[in-house]
Amino acid sequence: MSDEVIAEESVVDAEVLAADESAAVEHDIDALLAERDEYKDIALRLQADFENYRKRVAQQSTDDVDRATGKIAEALLPVLDACEAAFTHGVDGVEPIWSALIGTLQKQGLVAMDLLNTVFDPAKAEAVMTEPGDGGETVVVEVLRTGYEWKGRVLRAAMVKVKG
Repeated sequence: MSDEVIAEESVVDAEVLAADESAAVEHDIDALLAERDEYKDIALRLQADFENYRKRVAQQSTDDVDRATGKIAEALLPVLDACEAAFTHGVDGVEPIWSALIGTLQKQGLVAMDLLNTVFDPAKAEAVMTEPGDGGETVVVEVLRTGYEWKGRVLRAAMVKVKG
């Protein structure tokens, strides 16, 4: 073999080797890009999961605080009832205490339900007395004990007299 033929074979072998290496490098790059995309998807999912977890924990914390303050408000309802009864019976000096207590609780979310002359709703009131009606809808004609809501839910149902 001549030097020219050997040189040509060396060049051809080098080109084949370079092409093989180039294909291998491209394959490795494609594999690395796929792996990168997979890790990126995992990271994005973890980030979304963590954000959902953070929101859920924040909402749960808010709900827990609302429940705890609702229990305190519920425990104070007998005090409100006693003040209201004393006030309506003319006991002096009770009205400012009752007003301060109810005002503070209302600022925190307590709502006294105004049910007089409304259609009776068993979710908000307990009918303890009835009087005959004209056969129409059952209506609250007297509130015997005030009912309260706390942040949209019934804290204590009212005791009422209904007609109908």
